Amino acid sequence: MYKLVVENLAKRFDSRIVFKDISFELTSGESIAITGPNGSGKSTLILCMLSQYRPNKGKVSYLSDQKILSEEEIQQNCGLVSPYLNLYGQLTAEENIKFFTSIRGKNITGNEINDLLIKVGLEGRGNDNVAEYSSGMNQRLKYAVALANKPNILFLDEPTSNLDDQGKDAIASIIEEVRLNSIIVIATNEKEEYSLATNKCRLGN
Repeated sequence: MYKLVVENLAKRFDSRIVFKDISFELTSGESIAITGPNGSGKSTLILCMLSQYRPNKGKVSYLSDQKILSEEEIQQNCGLVSPYLNLYGQLTAEENIKFFTSIRGKNITGNEINDLLIKVGLEGRGNDNVAEYSSGMNQRLKYAVALANKPNILFLDEPTSNLDDQGKDAIASIIEEVRLNSIIVIATNEKEEYSLATNKCRLGN
C-alpha cells in the first residue's frame, strides 16, 4: 500500500503567491483532480510534489507500507505525463520507451513494449521516428513511456491534451485501469476529466 501525503504546501515566485496551505492524503486506489483556471499553479503543484520545485512551506511525503521512501525510490515509483515532458524525436517509439525505462534501472522486453503500444493505440508505429508523430501520437506515447515503469503513483498534467475523441476514450480506460491499484494525481481544467478522479483540490478563485 502506497501513500502520498501533502502537508500545508505553499509556493511563491518572488512576491507572487502561487498557492498556499494545500493539504491532502491519498492511498493506493485513490485519485485527485487538481483544478483551477490557467495560471493557478496546477503544474507547479505537481512539480513541487516531484521535487522539481522546492516549496516555500510544507512538505510532501511518500510511503510504502508506512515506510518513508527515499528520493531514489520515489523516482522509481512515480510516472509523469505532461506537456513539458519531451520525448526524443530522433529515436523511434520503441527506443524512447527503452531509454526512459533504462534510466530508472529497469529492463523491458519487446513483447511488453508491443503490448504498451497496442494499449495506447500506436500498434504498428513502434519503429517510426517520433519526429514523424503528430501531437496526439506524442501524447499517446507519453502514456506508454509512463506505464512502462509500472508506476505506483502516476501524475497526469492535462491528461487528454491534443487527443481526439477516440484517444480520450482510450486514455480514460487506461486511467480507470491504473487507478485500481495506484495513486493518480490529475491536473486539469477540463470538466470532463474531473470524473477520472475520486477527490478534488481547487486552486485559485
